[in-house]
Amino acid sequence: MLIPASVQIHLAVEPVDLRNSIDGLAAMVEKRLGDDPVCGHVFVFHNRSRTGLKFLVRDHGGFVLVYKRLERGRYRIPQAQGSRFRMTPAELGALMEGIDLSRAKRLPRWNPAR
Repeated sequence: MLIPASVQIHLAVEPVDLRNSIDGLAAMVEKRLGDDPVCGHVFVFHNRSRTGLKFLVRDHGGFVLVYKRLERGRYRIPQAQGSRFRMTPAELGALMEGIDLSRAKRLPRWNPAR
């Protein structure tokens, strides 16, 4: 899944009922996260058993909803302060691949001196 670095990704910490579709998840973005669902950010939700993820994002023509369900295993949802965890596209990709982000170590980045 390709998401530009300029797009913010917010993972809802509390589980939701994934039977909710676009309207239900958009309402949760407003109520639980206190954000505007049409802002263009990607909002990620998980179920109580942590076997499914749903992504909600507003595109130019309307909402896009993506659902991924694991056949075996569970997603490792990161701990966060508050109602959301802000992620990078790389972290979201790792989460979708089943990588435990709490044990992942980011290497120092090299930035040339100007």
